[in-house]
Amino acid sequence: MQALFPPIYAILDPDVASGPLVNLAETLANAGVRLMQLRNKRASARRVYEQARELAATVSSMGVRLIVNDRPDIAAMSGAQGVHVGQNDLPVEEARKICRPPRWVGVSTHSLEQLREADRTSADYIAVGPIFPTGTKENPDPVVGVDFLRAVRQMTRKPLVAIGGITVESAADVFCAGADSVAVIRDLVGAADPGARAREYMAVVERTRTQRG
Repeated sequence: MQALFPPIYAILDPDVASGPLVNLAETLANAGVRLMQLRNKRASARRVYEQARELAATVSSMGVRLIVNDRPDIAAMSGAQGVHVGQNDLPVEEARKICRPPRWVGVSTHSLEQLREADRTSADYIAVGPIFPTGTKENPDPVVGVDFLRAVRQMTRKPLVAIGGITVESAADVFCAGADSVAVIRDLVGAADPGARAREYMAVVERTRTQRG
């Protein structure tokens, strides 16, 4: 899966996005982004379901995989293609009972112990972070840094998604440290022109692949 894993993972957060999420998703899809996550921590379950259903109906035909944050039930009912769970959400294998393949289950990790545990599960990918300081979470976990990412790359064959404070300027270093994908929120969905910023990220991906040979 690693070679095919989408390198840019856009986190669609209404607290950061400046306009309707469905319009943002279309813009990003047209710019080449093929993996997106709906993250709406403040809305009711019904509102998240409605957003997920609209987004899934819009982007699935554009070759985009939509992931729903926290809620495997909403992911399955809305037609989304997966769920992302954190350390305080349902365990991976419980989420898997609801989101069976071909839906994905991703999981967040913030320490070596959590990563080892995630590697033993059926998770389709493992998120690692925060790589850099981030302002998109009210109570962020301690920053782990690029060296941590480089270390955990040796511990798992699962795709690694780096998250937390990543910008288009730092993305190359993150990829070179072993990330298969970078999850971006503020620097992408909060940009004045998200489509142009997405294309900048895609250019970084191409340059990094060339450097890797």
